[in-house]
Amino acid sequence: MLNYAVKPVNRQLWISEAAYYKALAREFKPGKELTDWLEAEINYSKMLVALYISILEEDGPITILSLQELAAFIGIKNPEDMRSEIELVRAIQNATEHSPCFRSEINVTCEELECKWRTECRKLISAWY
Repeated sequence: MLNYAVKPVNRQLWISEAAYYKALAREFKPGKELTDWLEAEINYSKMLVALYISILEEDGPITILSLQELAAFIGIKNPEDMRSEIELVRAIQNATEHSPCFRSEINVTCEELECKWRTECRKLISAWY
């Protein structure tokens, strides 16, 4: 599902350039290089999740295969061993600094407005009740 849309994006290159621009914005003051890099990694993952969600809105339902592919793109180790949508989405949420709460009871009162999975998660919960 994501292959055609994401393959041209070189993860390492994207992250290194983003980290460079973060360092440039802080005038290359020393001591924050690791923070720049880690923030760039998170931003890369968030960008891919946003892309996945936009494709999902057009092309249809979540599949295990597409979630495994997304998880692999953002650097989650061994996503092929994860066999449930819940486990995969929660791992992706965790990797993008969101509470790993997909399809949990917490979502009835979820306040994470920035979570890209919010709409899909609420859609699934409303189907349960």
